[in-house]
Amino acid sequence: MNWIIFALVGSTAQLIDGSLGMGFGLTSSTLLVTLGASAAVASAAVHFAEIGTTLASGVSHWHAENIDKRILLRLAIPGGIGAFLGATFLSFIDLSSSKIFISTLLLFLGFLLLYRNVFKSQGQVNMVEITNPNFLTYLGFTGGFVDASGGGGWGPIVTPTLITTTATEPRKVIGTVSAAEFVVALSASLGFLLQIWRIEIDWAIVGGLAIGGVIAAPIAAKLVGKLPARQLGIVVALAIIVLNAVQIMRA
Repeated sequence: MNWIIFALVGSTAQLIDGSLGMGFGLTSSTLLVTLGASAAVASAAVHFAEIGTTLASGVSHWHAENIDKRILLRLAIPGGIGAFLGATFLSFIDLSSSKIFISTLLLFLGFLLLYRNVFKSQGQVNMVEITNPNFLTYLGFTGGFVDASGGGGWGPIVTPTLITTTATEPRKVIGTVSAAEFVVALSASLGFLLQIWRIEIDWAIVGGLAIGGVIAAPIAAKLVGKLPARQLGIVVALAIIVLNAVQIMRA
């Protein structure tokens, strides 16, 4: 396969992921599975590539002041643990049949997010005021596990959940989620490396996705800081609805 094609795919996917807080894993994994790769091979290739793209994205969002430092580690650490376990589990069991359930759940979150932004309500709690100290732990672990075991899902699960349940600015949520994804990608890759003898990785795909994503990361970080919060929330919601409706129809 031509790595330049995957560089273009990586650039497009990173523009979506970096500006909306979701999409790199779903876009890339869907392409690889369509081309005949197994769920484990697709997820492994995407997460190896994401080590570079998420690092570039996180640094870019940091410079653009799109990160809430108070919750970054609270989200990233459990996310990394979940991703490692998800990658290890996927190396033994193909979870592709469970994607229709996950996509249905994400579709519901997408409609909930759309409703919240179209009919903006007041009085929502701020992220730092959430009384349950385990909220971010549960969310990060679930997002990390689903992301590694399903080839994508960190952004679509974590981003809309935080936006719909908190009053934090969408750009701050997106930047924080994107930065935390570096830990998720690193942990998932470690899980796949320990089972590398079970899967065959095309490193040209990994390189292409990574190069394209790294190039697009700074552009995406600047874009998210300039978009109006309400419109950005609506765009995220519509993207979630479309991506997961397609996944359900293809299942």
